Amino acid sequence: MSNPAVEETSVDVLAVAPHPDDVEITCGGTLAKLVKLGYRVGIIDLTSGEPTPRGTPEIRAAEAEAARAVLGVQVRLNLNLPNRVLMDVPENRFVLATAFRRWKPRIVIGLAGRTPAASPDHHQGHLLIEASRFYSQLTKWDDRFEGTLPYRIPFLVYATFPFDAEVRHWHSTFVVDISDTFEIKLKAVQCYESQFDATRFERVRHGLTGHAITQGSRCGFAYGELFALPSPVGTSDLVALVCGAKGTSSAPVALPNQPPPPLH
Repeated sequence: MSNPAVEETSVDVLAVAPHPDDVEITCGGTLAKLVKLGYRVGIIDLTSGEPTPRGTPEIRAAEAEAARAVLGVQVRLNLNLPNRVLMDVPENRFVLATAFRRWKPRIVIGLAGRTPAASPDHHQGHLLIEASRFYSQLTKWDDRFEGTLPYRIPFLVYATFPFDAEVRHWHSTFVVDISDTFEIKLKAVQCYESQFDATRFERVRHGLTGHAITQGSRCGFAYGELFALPSPVGTSDLVALVCGAKGTSSAPVALPNQPPPPLH
């Protein structure tokens, strides 16, 4: 667990990913922006990311803490599930759902997508996050969640991998303007020196910059990060929805992807 001095309490947004550096790469700019806007933000790394050819658990933990400090995120946890063989199985669901119950996020950002040329942990993490969100609300099973009380997470948002090889037809997508936090995102990624030496980081920086420019330019932003929803966006005010996306309205937009009540 990084930043253990932080008092265990609720967070507004909790980003969950299989490995340290995953959230920095996919949504680090957005997390830094949320902190600047005054939200309480947390990160959960499902595994240590080790073994790798270049790191150790101790090095990766130190790098993750450095990246947390760069982003300004208040809470970072590592659940120490097994890397390389991460699977969506009930035992792992209990662990993640227990964390959800303890931190009670309003929004979970889960990494989503298949990466056939990269770690299969990414797709298994996607499935595990969805299943654990459901498990978090289950009643009459508290002994499996360390005695924590059931908690129903209102909203799930997907952060998409820039190197997802598949074409995805999400119900709805949106882009967050990270023009003012893009350099913070790069600085956070650069904290992982064991994974990205100078040569590798230049390749990563080049790819992330191109991806952020491409996504941002679709909405008139200098840099952007793409997110997806498991259901269509709903609104009772077309003007607020269309104009609010550029920050010209503070009217709320409904994201109707609340989990159904458990049937059994």
